[in-house]
Amino acid sequence: MQLPSSLLENAVNEFSKLPGIGKKTALRLVLHLLKQEVGAVEQFGDTIARMRREIQFCQRCFNISDANYCSICANSLRNQRQICVVENIRDVIALETTQQFSGTYHVLGGIISPLDGIGPDQLNIESLIHRVGQEGTEELIFALNPNIQGDTTIYYIQKKIKHLPCKVTTIARGIAFGGELEYADELTLGRSLANRLPVDSYISNR
Repeated sequence: MQLPSSLLENAVNEFSKLPGIGKKTALRLVLHLLKQEVGAVEQFGDTIARMRREIQFCQRCFNISDANYCSICANSLRNQRQICVVENIRDVIALETTQQFSGTYHVLGGIISPLDGIGPDQLNIESLIHRVGQEGTEELIFALNPNIQGDTTIYYIQKKIKHLPCKVTTIARGIAFGGELEYADELTLGRSLANRLPVDSYISNR
């Protein structure tokens, strides 16, 4: 793609680094910014830079946050003895959209995948086990993607906490095996969460 300005080309290259953004889309976005007032573009850039510079991760559940603890963990109206375990922050957003869950979350930061070189020590698993043991957790709900890696992660964590008096469940499989939570529609995801199953029952049926 031949562009008349190196500044324009550099901007297009930066936008095209974003997931799902090709060169043509990046060019369209940059040309849109060129039509805006300088002050508006500067505010746009400053907002992105400030977000990256100042955003934090909750010290308790690893969700994104503006402070040491996220708004969900800090909310006294949420059920603090119920933890929904998810792979990433996108899954928290997807589940919150359903408005079917009033507990807290724990973001693992990935799932166990030996083929990809991801083991338990690289995930937020030990902190989860500590939470369950120290906070008197009554129910641990697994909301991981329905695939081999997700099931392996569930099995591993379940074994780690089997000595603790905590109910362990997983969302119902209204989601197709191999699918991803963030792409499920709100109704399916909400029903999967509401109709969750005991993990022992789920694993024994596999």
